[in-house]
Amino acid sequence: MEKTNVKVLDKVVVRFSGDSGDGMQLAGNIFTNVSAGLGNQVSTFPDYPAEIRAPQGSLGGVSGFQVSVGHDVHTPGDSCDVLIAMNAAALKQNHRFLKPGGVIIVDIDSFRESDLRKALYTTDRPFEELGIKAQVVEVPVTTMTKAALEDSGLDNKSILKCRNIFALGLVCWLFDRPLEAAIHHLKKKFAKKPAVFEANAKVLRAGYDYGHNIHASVSTYKVETEDPRPGVYTDINGNTATAWGLIMASEKCGRPLFLGSYPITPATDILHELAKRKDLGVKACQMEDEIAGVCSAIGASFAGNLAVTSTSGPGLALKSEGIGLAVMAELPLVIIDVQRGGPSTGLPTKTEQTDLMQALYGRNGESPVAVVAPASPTDCFTMAFEACRIAVEHMTPVILLSDAFIGNGSSAWRVPEADEYPEIKTPDVPAEMLADGTWRPYVRRENMSRYWPVAGTEGAAHRLGGLEKDAESGAISNDPANHERMVEIRREKIARIADDIPELEVIGNPDADTLLIGWGGTYGHLRTAAEALNAAGKPVAFAHFRYINPLPANTAEVINRYPNVIVAELNTGMFADFLQCRFPGKTIRRINKIQGQPFSAGEVIDRVAKMMEDK
Repeated sequence: MEKTNVKVLDKVVVRFSGDSGDGMQLAGNIFTNVSAGLGNQVSTFPDYPAEIRAPQGSLGGVSGFQVSVGHDVHTPGDSCDVLIAMNAAALKQNHRFLKPGGVIIVDIDSFRESDLRKALYTTDRPFEELGIKAQVVEVPVTTMTKAALEDSGLDNKSILKCRNIFALGLVCWLFDRPLEAAIHHLKKKFAKKPAVFEANAKVLRAGYDYGHNIHASVSTYKVETEDPRPGVYTDINGNTATAWGLIMASEKCGRPLFLGSYPITPATDILHELAKRKDLGVKACQMEDEIAGVCSAIGASFAGNLAVTSTSGPGLALKSEGIGLAVMAELPLVIIDVQRGGPSTGLPTKTEQTDLMQALYGRNGESPVAVVAPASPTDCFTMAFEACRIAVEHMTPVILLSDAFIGNGSSAWRVPEADEYPEIKTPDVPAEMLADGTWRPYVRRENMSRYWPVAGTEGAAHRLGGLEKDAESGAISNDPANHERMVEIRREKIARIADDIPELEVIGNPDADTLLIGWGGTYGHLRTAAEALNAAGKPVAFAHFRYINPLPANTAEVINRYPNVIVAELNTGMFADFLQCRFPGKTIRRINKIQGQPFSAGEVIDRVAKMMEDK
């Protein structure tokens, strides 16, 4: 039968929510992958609790996954068109994200009196109690799942684990997603468990068929697509993109990739992904702690490997002394920090941008390093490559500041061709210098960096350590004047990287007198806000920083061009402070959020508009 109540939209937002054991991340990821395969742009926001396992059905145990699909998609959306709530607690925690007139699909089997009591409802009428005004579709998901699998031979616990896939089938019907693509992803997920795959495939079809049976009682959606650039597309999260960018850099510089790391949320997936890539010559070592992780990477760099260590904020603190050693030894080293809420253990599954000052200054002595920050999940590939390129070509540690939002979030990504990225010029010691004996460990190249001999190269025997070096010979030196000279050399070496990175780009209204500034993973929300402000007749220009230390060469010209400068970031104003120090004559205004959650475009729009009125 033909569908009725079809809404045609340029983008739609779906939020999957349920108990931590209900498989919301899996269902959301499969829906995202299927949509990306159809040519939709996608942006996701996995939102799960920090507790290892809160009591089932409790408010503290609710896990969510929000995804926006369509075209011109930059964020997972401020609110959703469709909310899937697998139990009463999920409804209570997530109904506020639903747009007026949206659709709520609930597993009504999980709304018994005991479920309502666990979720702290005060009445037996949850929809009225929450004041919900939406299209509510009460689906007996648990009952239907059991009925579909009654002859499967699976035990009751295994059958209940398939409830999320029934809901996924219903959502695939709602958005006209092809079941074949979803089944492909299920088969890949459960490749070693054929019985589990068959059960989930059957339940997926049952959910889809159930949608046909209720076609007249709920709105369905048609999502507009655009013709994508030809190529191979996939849905990729930021941590996986980071790992792949490192592999590309290894290929382009001709040095094997080494990762020395210790598991820490939310960065562990980088270690997991690289551990799978032995076929590409990757050496991924799980070390006994954070200090061993960075020190093993320093040793690998000395031996001529492209060396990386990955962590989050607490681990970056532990690695600080090792990073200082790499600064002194002038070895290429990439340190990946997937930022999370702090301080201390803080909010390990939530996002923040609160490690910026630690990345810039969190080492003893004058210890400058380069700092870069990806803007989106797919940009993690490019900026991981860039971090490696800068580290190798300028012989310096580079800190890559990702965050939990883009590290765990995903976007549709076109897999690049190898020739789309440049060769990385490895600073090998010239053969003539080895032959005539003029090479020394701290002989400088044009960009102030030294050469990078592979350990064991004939004529290039040398030692490196943490004690100050003579500027000429590289021998240990306690001379005061030499120490000051070396401090200036190390600082100048980082400053000259500004000549080797792109200039800051400004988008938006060219005639605006207000400049909105962001950095790192806030890009999508801030760009969406800037576009909405301009569409509403409030002229705003937007500049986003991916290179932080050094700043792009044209930063001063851009900032001084605008009378009203606003920096929005997920901390108390660290980047604003950083810019204020460099441009003391400029008033830098701030929009800050420190809640473990990303910005919503709406809150940025409201605050920028108010600042424009108050300027």
